[in-house]
Amino acid sequence: MFIGHIAVGLAGKRAAPRASLGTLILAAMFLDVLWPVFVLLGWETVRIAPGITAVTPLDFTSYPISHSLLLALVWGALFGLLYRLRRGDARGAVVLGAAVVSHWVLDWVSHRPDMPLWPGGPRVGLGLWDSIPATVAVEGAMFVAGLWIYLRATRARNRRGWISLWSLVLLLAFLYVGDLKGAPPPSVQAIAVVGIIAAAVFTPWSYWIDRNRENVVAAGG
Repeated sequence: MFIGHIAVGLAGKRAAPRASLGTLILAAMFLDVLWPVFVLLGWETVRIAPGITAVTPLDFTSYPISHSLLLALVWGALFGLLYRLRRGDARGAVVLGAAVVSHWVLDWVSHRPDMPLWPGGPRVGLGLWDSIPATVAVEGAMFVAGLWIYLRATRARNRRGWISLWSLVLLLAFLYVGDLKGAPPPSVQAIAVVGIIAAAVFTPWSYWIDRNRENVVAAGG
């Protein structure tokens, strides 16, 4: 649910106009920010198993800290609380906490039954990734909807506000197609490093977008 998670961050701008797009996308992707770090530390594991699903060759063998429902709720509460303490924005804190938890929900829809309800608990998953056409249809619709909501909630202050947003959209589309058509990753370590690099690129890029755009709706508008 790569671009599906991004879509949640984009759409969240309307519900939490005081929150930066960078913070919203970081919240929506937060479990996948934690996951590669935990993999490199050896706390969680994944193996490369081509054919395990139609969309991804990754077999998520153990990720109870980053991707169990119980811990997702904890991470969401902590993320929202830290934002509330730092920014004093109660509405934004709730939206950001919900965005963190939404990651688990979207992964539950996408994954085969490998999403733990709690560490050591039952694993669930609806298996959308068993079908490439269904995955593209669902994620594509989500991304278009999220982008449309963001465009309705903001407008460019300057030329950079237009270029920064649409260049990110094009890059995400390119990466998404490449991910679907590309070869399996060479190693687990490479997967984790790419995940960390992605977070290090997309988060500041999203802050850059938001600095060059302005809200056109008030909270709740």
